[in-house]
Formats: sequence, C-alpha cells, structure tokens
Amino acid sequence: MTTLATGPDTLTRDALAVLQPGFDGTTAPDWVRRRLGEGLASVALFGRNVVSEEQVTALTAQLRAERDDLLVAIDEESGDVTRLDVRTGSSFPGNHALGAVDDPALTRGVARELGRRLAACGVNFDWAPSADVNANPDNPVIGVRAFGADTALVARHTAAWVEGLQSTGVAACTKHFPGHGDTNVDSHHAVPRIDVDAETLYARELPPFRAAIAAGSRAVMSAHILVPALDPDRPGTLSRRVLTDLLRGELGYQGLIVTDGMEMRAISGTYGLEHGVVLAIAAGADAICVGGGLCDEGTVLSLRDALVAAVRSGELPEERLAEAASRVRELARWTAASREDAGTVAPEPEIGLAAARRALTVTRGAGAAPVTEAVYVARFDPAPNIAVGDETPWGVAAELTRLLPGSTAGSFTGPGAGREALAAAGGRRIVAVVRDEHRHGWMGSAVDALLADRPDTVVVEMGVPQAPPRGAAHIATHGAARVCGVAAAEAVVAG
Repeated sequence: MTTLATGPDTLTRDALAVLQPGFDGTTAPDWVRRRLGEGLASVALFGRNVVSEEQVTALTAQLRAERDDLLVAIDEESGDVTRLDVRTGSSFPGNHALGAVDDPALTRGVARELGRRLAACGVNFDWAPSADVNANPDNPVIGVRAFGADTALVARHTAAWVEGLQSTGVAACTKHFPGHGDTNVDSHHAVPRIDVDAETLYARELPPFRAAIAAGSRAVMSAHILVPALDPDRPGTLSRRVLTDLLRGELGYQGLIVTDGMEMRAISGTYGLEHGVVLAIAAGADAICVGGGLCDEGTVLSLRDALVAAVRSGELPEERLAEAASRVRELARWTAASREDAGTVAPEPEIGLAAARRALTVTRGAGAAPVTEAVYVARFDPAPNIAVGDETPWGVAAELTRLLPGSTAGSFTGPGAGREALAAAGGRRIVAVVRDEHRHGWMGSAVDALLADRPDTVVVEMGVPQAPPRGAAHIATHGAARVCGVAAAEAVVAG
C-alpha cells in the first residue's frame, strides 16, 4: 500500500464523507449535526423523516446550518416509491405510466416539477430514476418502477428524466446498475441472480445507463445482484469488474457511484454490514447508502471505524477511499453551485395529474352500463415490497367516494378474497382494484369470482397490466400513485 501524506484526521473525515446515513425523527438529531462538523457530507431522508414539505424545509435548514454544501438525499422515484408524498400518495405518476405515454417531453416535465419541489424543500440528491428494463414480468421489486420492457423506450425516458430533474439543480442517481429488471428475487431479502449471457446484457440492460451517462447523470446506483457473465463471485455492489472495469472503464462514467442500501439482506446477510461497506469502496463505489432501516450514531461510527481499520490494515488502499470522498465532495459542490436553478423553473402543479390521465388504457366491454350510482370498491392487496413500503395509501376508493357519494370500500387478500368481497358488496356494483394480477393467483381467482357473479364489475389494474383485460370495463393505470387513482376514478364514472 502506498501511504499518502495525510494524518488520521483526514482519514477519519474521508471515512465519514463516503457515508450517506439515514436517521430517525423529523428534526435534525444532535448526533447528525455533530458528525457533520467532523466530515459527514451526506444524509438521507426516508418516509419516517417526512410529515410535510414545510417540515422537510425546516429540517434541511437545520442540517445546512452545520454544513452549507450538505448532500441531502432522498429515495423519491415518484409513483409507487415516494417519500415526499409518503402520507398521501404521489402527485406524480411513476416510470411505467410515463413509459406508457411515451412522450419524453412529458417525462422531462414531470421530473422537472418533481425536482423543483425537492429543491424547494432543500433536498438536492435524488436516488432516481430507475433505468431497469422490466424484462421479467414476475419481477417482485421493479415492476411499475421501470419505464417498460423495451430497451430503447427505457433509454430515452431515463435520459429525459435525468435532464428534467437536474435542470433544477437536484442531482439524479440512475439505478440499479447493471440492471435489476430480469430478476425474480427481491434484493431486500436475498441475492438475485441474472443468468444471461454478456451479449444479452450489453444489448438489453446497459443502453439505458449509457443514455443516462450521456445525459449527464451525476450519480449511478449499484445493484446487489449477481451477474455471472460479468462476475461469477461478487454481486454488482461489491464487484470491481462491474463498478470499475465496466462502469468506469467501458462506459466511461466519471460521476459518483453510490450503493443501494447496504442493510439489505443481499449484502448484510451474506457479508456483514461493516465488511460489505469496505468491499464496496474497494470495488469502486464512492458513497454508501445505509439507513433504509433505522440508522443510529453507533452504526455510522462502526462503519467509519471499519473503513479506517481497513486502510490501516492494507485491505483498502488509502488512495481509493480518498478518491471516493473527493467525488462525494465534488457532487456537493455541484449541488451548492446549482442551488439557484430551481428558482428559474416555472411551477407546473397540474402536470402529474395530466400525465396520469394520459397514461390510462381503458378497455370497455360490449354493452357495459355506465357507472352512475354508489359502488362498492373492493381492493385486493398483495404484500407490499420494501421499496414501496406499507405507509403510502393507494387505490381509487377516496376519489370514487367523492365522485359517487355513498360508495364504500374494503380490502381483501388471499384465498376466498372474491367471495368475501361479494358478501361485503351487498348487491352493489363492484369496482375491483388489483395490483399485478398476473403475479398473484389468488387475485386472479378473486376477479374470476366477482365476474361470475357480477359481470358488470369494473376492474382497475394499478400494477403492470400483464393479465388480459376483462370486466365491464378494464382500466390500466400503470402505477398506484395518488394521481393514477384520481385519473382511474374519473374514467370509472365517465362511462
């Protein structure tokens, strides 16, 4: 190991600089403010930190009182994965809806309005967009988070989203490199494996990342997936072949590389959190995302100390850690210099709903009667994936209750859900709300039961519309954002 002419204080500051921790609470904890003075350069916000935009603005102001160029990151994809609108559902449709419209100018405009809102709250780094190609319709974690299954479509919308967001001075983080679309395992729980040959990978998964790099994406997020065609031994986040040889070398990317959440079981359950963090930096990552689960001061200090110890033992070259910290600080400088950009962006508060309306696909059955009276809304709930979470409301019940006074609703899951919904409806016309019906046999059986008894049932699909349209009317929203529910409810009553 080559020893740089730096003291332990610089080494410790560099170790803190590469961490992007979450924290508990809706105000800035004392320990976070203290560590900002010692070198911490980033923090991450999750749903638990958000009550309102005014509260987030006050929180980021508290943090910036300690460090003006602080990177404040958030996992705000819009659509199903929202943190800013975690309590209400997103004001913007997600990627799959934008891909269904296939108007890059609209995608650029939605991302620009999202960026304007984030910047106004003091958030300057967004772990989005997802550039994954949803090649596997049974994918349990990507689905509507992808623009679609067509590589060229995903590439053009990824570039548009990056351009729109970054025009507001908020850095984009294109994910999940080298592509999480063809997986059937959620990396929150285990290590997914993609067994495709290199030719398929280069043709299908990589073009959206090339497009993002060409569009100037300030960051790229690694995926905790094993791709034997690239590296048979290490998942992407821990693979020098993936991060340094492929992303930096072949694709020529020079921006920040940030890891997906290191507490996810794909990493922490296999390598241990501290060792995984060291391996990720050694492989070429520059920043460590940690804290989707609660992150405290002890975790931050243990990761800092693990990085320092790895440098001192020779496991991690000091130059590599210094380079990583330098890239974090470089991005912080860019966001600070770009802070005024959001003020030049004209607000477009209605663009999200307008996009959601354009994304609808409505298939009406022959002779179906229009919906004019109160209905029963039966929502069939799959288990939420961790990225989406279970805090964010979804569906069409609230809006249909407003449009059709007297309407009521219930949620159902598992075998027998259809019979239970029929009993609860009490003879009223039913609006059945599903999410990825094709992935859940019990959900398909529930819709079968409803249509057998009530062929006038309207079906609203708020996931990937892979199952054949059926019902008196079938409305595909291509996502479960709040605005998608509003647009679907409007379509229900439009006849």
